[in-house]
Amino acid sequence: MTAGNDFDPKNDLESDLEANDLEPKLFSALLTPHRSLNRTGFVVLMSAVTAISFIAGAVFWWLGAWPIFGFFGLDVLVIYWAFKVNFRTAKASEEITVTLSELRVRRISHRGHVMEWVLNPLWVQFEQISHEEFGIERLFLVSRGRRVSVGSFLGPDEKASFSKALMAALNAAKRGPTYNPIN
Repeated sequence: MTAGNDFDPKNDLESDLEANDLEPKLFSALLTPHRSLNRTGFVVLMSAVTAISFIAGAVFWWLGAWPIFGFFGLDVLVIYWAFKVNFRTAKASEEITVTLSELRVRRISHRGHVMEWVLNPLWVQFEQISHEEFGIERLFLVSRGRRVSVGSFLGPDEKASFSKALMAALNAAKRGPTYNPIN
């Protein structure tokens, strides 16, 4: 989960009407995998690894073990490749939206494949699998025999915060619209 993840339960339903949607959003969350190393940190780390590998390889070359120099270069390439794969998988995201009539889960893989589930919030049961020591491990939305996993890449504390906000939105959807003649 990055700093850009939003858990945005709406209290005032009229304030969130969008031009395309007829219904206000009760809850909207965009979940993305957490990456602790940004692009600048990656460049600094790779520069340090390259410099250390070059110096160590040069020492071995100077001692007459010149094939070792190539292995140090290979190590740098493997580390670079591993970070590139890690950054590529960080492009995955999950968007959860709750309105009065639907709960929409839209999952985009790191390759760009989109999967979308639309559920009725009145029929959805929210399931948590918790471990006594580690906290919440898995979150599921269950409706009509379908079981959809959500927030799989969140940490236990983030899952607890997310589940609390999502449960509040589902309960608001189950209560239905409220009429307030003062507004």
